Amino acid sequence: MKIKHLILLALLVFSAASCVTSKKVNYMQEPDKHIPSYTDTLLYTDYILQTDDRLFIQVYSIDEKISALFNGGATFTNIRQLARQNSANSNSDLYTYLVDKEGNINFPTLGHVYVKGMNTREVKHVLEERLSGMIVQQGNMPNLSVEVQVVGRTFSLVGMKSGRYTLPKEKVTIFEALAMAGDIPDFGYRHEIKIVREVNDSTVIKTFDVRSADIINSEFYYVEPNDVIYVRKMPGYSFGINSAATAISVTAGTISFGVFVYSLVMRIKGAVDKAKANNE
Repeated sequence: MKIKHLILLALLVFSAASCVTSKKVNYMQEPDKHIPSYTDTLLYTDYILQTDDRLFIQVYSIDEKISALFNGGATFTNIRQLARQNSANSNSDLYTYLVDKEGNINFPTLGHVYVKGMNTREVKHVLEERLSGMIVQQGNMPNLSVEVQVVGRTFSLVGMKSGRYTLPKEKVTIFEALAMAGDIPDFGYRHEIKIVREVNDSTVIKTFDVRSADIINSEFYYVEPNDVIYVRKMPGYSFGINSAATAISVTAGTISFGVFVYSLVMRIKGAVDKAKANNE
């Protein structure tokens, strides 16, 4: 009977260990000894331009001749349509400027303009200042303004989910990014997500626990362009149980099978012992 009890206990422990609990999968949990706190670590900064980034740049002016000059012949009436087309199509090169290996873009009439290490507001200021010096001012009002956007902003998800996704806006949270990918399956390691991120021409790997409610205060809350988010599988993924009903069903089935095997072994043992006794 002791052997039978040990078998049943082992099966129950195995089933319990395989079960995916709400603690393992729920978001926005209060930090405790198992869930870290990220209080006051958030420092959101504007995206800093890097080599191979592509900028959508348009010049606006009340003088349509000036707009046409800097926008490849496009006038004010269709500039916004062009902007929407480029934002929707991350692979489009129309009216975009590549940041080359030297950190420059090649802009009409200005030639090479160094932009690497700047954010889009700083590039806007530089272009407006340099272009304004080339045209006639009307009173104290500048004759033009410049719009600068980073296009082709993407992030990737690998591991349990795989795919490359376009960032639809400047500030996208980790939860929005996961939702775009269809969320993490139940057997994904939410407490040990890794982000591969490009920082100052180098690559760093950061690890965080997305279950923590304090994630909104952390540096991991916002996804940056070119981030690679890695979600690995829990050990025993192939044998996992993701609901109480499944756990009960599997446990009952496993116990029944164990009892059957145990009974069969005992019958065989009894038959062998009886045969030995008859021979004696």
